[in-house]
Amino acid sequence: MVSTNQQSGDVQFCFHNINGSCMKTPWSLSIQTSLYGILGFITILTVGGNLLVIFSIMYFKQLHSPSNFLVVSLACADCSLGLTVLPFSTVRSVETCWYFGDRFCKFHSSLDICFCLASMFNLCFISVDRYVAITDPLLYPIRFTVSLSRVFIALSWTSAFLYSFSLLYTGANEEGLEEVVHALHCEGNCQIMFNKTWVIISSVLYFIPFLIMICLNSKIFAVAKQQARKIEQMGNQMSSDGDKVSKRERKAAVTLGVAVMAFLVFWSPYFITGMIDAFFGYKTPPLAFDIMIWFACSNSAINPLIYAFFYPWFRKAIKVVLSGKILWINCSSMNLFSE
Repeated sequence: MVSTNQQSGDVQFCFHNINGSCMKTPWSLSIQTSLYGILGFITILTVGGNLLVIFSIMYFKQLHSPSNFLVVSLACADCSLGLTVLPFSTVRSVETCWYFGDRFCKFHSSLDICFCLASMFNLCFISVDRYVAITDPLLYPIRFTVSLSRVFIALSWTSAFLYSFSLLYTGANEEGLEEVVHALHCEGNCQIMFNKTWVIISSVLYFIPFLIMICLNSKIFAVAKQQARKIEQMGNQMSSDGDKVSKRERKAAVTLGVAVMAFLVFWSPYFITGMIDAFFGYKTPPLAFDIMIWFACSNSAINPLIYAFFYPWFRKAIKVVLSGKILWINCSSMNLFSE
């Protein structure tokens, strides 16, 4: 903790005239401009891309399915992160100060954790959906209904909300760290700390769903490979419509696998570093943590790009929406699977 009467030379503080202000990292104007441009682009891409996913699925009737409603829920989590969390995180990262108060810091951090957990839980339930669709296609329409997808969506959001807000607002994450928190606290800081217990619990909440997803996807790819072989062996005996459906399901499985691996790649460095930091005295530099947080949050901007790369129907829907046809023509019933 530093006081304003210690200000000298090139040392800058977040709040002048406030005792106990945090020191500010004096970035040059060019670096600040570049950072605002990069982080602003990530934020805009996150919001814009996921809004396109949400609007496309909800507008086009052909895309109204239990599986796609889960995708909408995933996109809502990512879009909400971009709308309510990333703009404030951008200012904090570039200015190296938190100007929005301690109360909003806790609320901001709770939203951050909530949306990230909701995104992960939705991805896990999408894996369950794809597993049933691939391994038991005949019973899939009966087993996985719109009502069940709504239950999965409610579970994802409720559990994420309860965990994040109850954890931070009860202060359970800082139990036993009172001295460390007090020593590091200064005006202009928004650093949420987790004790060893909650670091382990948070990591378990991350790694267990991904172990489940990896196991499910391994089974999905094995079954999809078997189905592809059977189709090749049957040759002309397979109807063209059945072949198209089978290919569509396999493509959905591949897309899901890529999305799961992307989440794993983007988020693992943050969780691994968090565990190491908690068990080795909280010595990780704030800048290193900030970089990993932004690397993890960038995953929310990647998901729409994955859909655009793998799904022809999504590319077609984007063309229709961005061309403005929906403004004067009712395109909601058009066929998006004609390719």
